[in-house]
This record gives sequence, C-alpha cells and structure tokens, in this order.
Amino acid sequence: MGAERKIALVTGAGSGIGKATTLALLKEGYSVVLAGRRPEALEQTMSEAGHRRSACLAVPTDVSNSSSIRDLFEKTKNTFGRLDLLF
Repeated sequence: MGAERKIALVTGAGSGIGKATTLALLKEGYSVVLAGRRPEALEQTMSEAGHRRSACLAVPTDVSNSSSIRDLFEKTKNTFGRLDLLF
C-alpha cells in the first residue's frame, strides 16, 4: 500500500454505519482496516468494495477484549505503518 494514501480504521465495518463509512472512505481514496466481530460480515463488506478491495485489511476484532484490540493495532501498524483516522 502506498504511503500517500490515508489510513483509516473502522469498527463495526461489517454492517450499518460502519459498513457505509468503510465504503465511503474507500471511494475517497483511503486504505481501510475493517474491524468487527464477524469475519463473514467483514468479507461481505470487502466484496462490496469491488476493485477497492485491495485497499482493505479485515481484522476480526472484539473491542471488549484488550488482547483483540492490541492485535488489531499491531496488524494495522505492520501492514500500513500508521493510522490517520479511527472511526
């Protein structure tokens, strides 16, 4: 992923507002880390992203679990090197 792209992390990216936000950010040129409890829902959002799918990283995450959150931020850092927006 190019360093020129802004990096966003969206919780609840598998449905509702989180899903809509993810798709809107992708259209605006962001790379997006999709976080949510249900891997299949995250996969569906990525599928709906179409050709922008390559700018996505899905990380199944339970935000009530501290080790899950640490894993989410570690994967974000390892993949993109930074985070510009948290939603």
